[in-house]
Amino acid sequence: MNKRHKHPQDGNPGMDGEFDPANAGSESEQGGDLEAQLAEKDKEIAELKDKYLRTLADSENARKRIRQQSDESVRIQREAILRDLLPIIDNLERALAAARSGTDARTIVDGVEMTVRALIDFLRAQGVTPLQSVGQAFDPNRHEAVDHVASEVHPPNTVVDEFHRGYLIGDRTLRPARVSVAKGIGTDSGKRSGGETDASDVENN
Repeated sequence: MNKRHKHPQDGNPGMDGEFDPANAGSESEQGGDLEAQLAEKDKEIAELKDKYLRTLADSENARKRIRQQSDESVRIQREAILRDLLPIIDNLERALAAARSGTDARTIVDGVEMTVRALIDFLRAQGVTPLQSVGQAFDPNRHEAVDHVASEVHPPNTVVDEFHRGYLIGDRTLRPARVSVAKGIGTDSGKRSGGETDASDVENN
């Protein structure tokens, strides 16, 4: 039985490396589609980059505007505060002029009192209020104890005197008051028999 050897010309068209015009056209179309997709992606990337740069520039401009507005607001507030202080300086200058001209003491005292009232009103307008300390329980958040004194009148840990006044701004302490605070008196009143004073009590006082 003779076997017939197949030759390339006997096989299916397009097999064994033969050129197929139909397949060549399909591959060309696929390549064209891929190039179109790549071009579209490049276009999208360029658009996104442009949007990013625009957003970045807008954000920077917004930050500059906010900074400028903040600086302007601080300047206006500072000028308003300083402007409110000027009448108080006028009162002090008038009080000094009265003192230099030999005006009676009552006029000078009245001028100083008026100036103090104006200052307190100014502070209140800024949200600052004086702290009432004498007779109140000692509060380390609002008071600074600079002395402890024995007292039969005030309960222990009570503010009995004020060296300089404290101030609040809202509910917060702007400056603590410097105060003296009552301490308890021992049953022997700090004396030994015979009327001698205990040295340790003197040192603690």
